[in-house]
Amino acid sequence: MTTTTQRPDSAPRTDADRPAPRHRRSIPWGRIAAWAVMVIFLLITLFPFYWMLRTALSSNNALATDPASLLPVGLNTGGFERVFGLQDVETAISQGGSGASINFWRYLLNSVIVATTITVVQTFSCAMAAYAFSRLRWRGRDTVFLIFLGSLMIPQIFTLLPNFILIKNLGLVDTLLGIMLPTLFISSFAIFFLRQFFNNISREVEEAALIDGASKARVFFTLILPIASAPLATLALLTYMTAWNEYFWSLMVSYTDQSRVLTVALGVFRAQAPGTGPDWSGLMAATLVAAAPMLILFALFAKKIVNSIGFSGIK
Repeated sequence: MTTTTQRPDSAPRTDADRPAPRHRRSIPWGRIAAWAVMVIFLLITLFPFYWMLRTALSSNNALATDPASLLPVGLNTGGFERVFGLQDVETAISQGGSGASINFWRYLLNSVIVATTITVVQTFSCAMAAYAFSRLRWRGRDTVFLIFLGSLMIPQIFTLLPNFILIKNLGLVDTLLGIMLPTLFISSFAIFFLRQFFNNISREVEEAALIDGASKARVFFTLILPIASAPLATLALLTYMTAWNEYFWSLMVSYTDQSRVLTVALGVFRAQAPGTGPDWSGLMAATLVAAAPMLILFALFAKKIVNSIGFSGIK
């Protein structure tokens, strides 16, 4: 038989008898403030795109009466119809357009040809150059690489006139090849970007392939390029976006619809404004259509771009 003893109510309580104190969860004011700042900056960044869409879906005549409205004024798709050539002259003039035709599909095709060709050729040639700077041993390698890095500090405006004179002497003015040629083969940034990645590849893998009898060219094509598929895809996307958005050089070289790209066509569309004022609805619709492919590509591959840049050692 066991007996239990109870502590009298008058006995003093020990620390073990007291309930554990409850820790009140503090409000993370710092995190809330950081998120608030990020949301504000996000709204500031996205607002111009929203305003572009709002203007494109508005009527030119209604915009003059209520220009500060946050919602489309006189909602219609006339601006997009004028861009794609789906409106007749009378309807376009009545809605504030110039009535002049714009060969949008021709400009779009020229932009696709220029951007695609530059992307494929430049990515491949820069990959070979970056591999030579990273793996091959030859006299003056580091000096030549420093020259390439130094070229990144030269503003593009300084090279426009020499390049134009060269293109004119070659008889390539007003041609797609004349637009592509200055940036077709070499990009200092692309070489630096890929060289940083190639430096991180283990040399033992290449040495094993060379011992098995593979040549340097075979190692590059069958081993290095597959390993570097992610950085190559990221570089190709960045190159495509740069070539697509190029404006000033294309404006200098192209004069007719034969070689005019989409970005230059926007300036032509702006110059065709009627006497009553600019066709803001049509111009914003054309700008939105021109920017839409790049916005979609960046939205789909933004994470891959950031990861590849960080992995390549660019900080």
